[in-house]
Amino acid sequence: MPGIEKRAKGEVEVLSPQEVKEMLDRHEIVLIDVRTPEEYVFEHIRGALLAPMADFDATSLPDQENKRIVFHCGSGKRSLAVSDRCLATGISRVAHMEGGFGAWKAAGLPYRTVDPSTGTMVERNG
Repeated sequence: MPGIEKRAKGEVEVLSPQEVKEMLDRHEIVLIDVRTPEEYVFEHIRGALLAPMADFDATSLPDQENKRIVFHCGSGKRSLAVSDRCLATGISRVAHMEGGFGAWKAAGLPYRTVDPSTGTMVERNG
């Protein structure tokens, strides 16, 4: 079950990597990766959109009426910071993946990465 983290401007829903995977598979969420473009190109979750924290603009988020937006980064710190930015602009339905991409891989979940021997993208499980 999801948890809630109280923040200065509101509450952020905290989801485990497994919960995010299940919601992504059911097309219930929009997963947004807030890491750098370099991190994203090297490895990422299939289906995640890239919106780097450095350039993040909460007003440009997709409509939340049909799908919940879930942020993730490498460890959970940047996704919480982006969640705080959303709360500060009045967006109250905010979620992030606990532990970030590192937790996703540790849970053995699938991701895309660059094969160093060929330079092509390949699917891996954590």
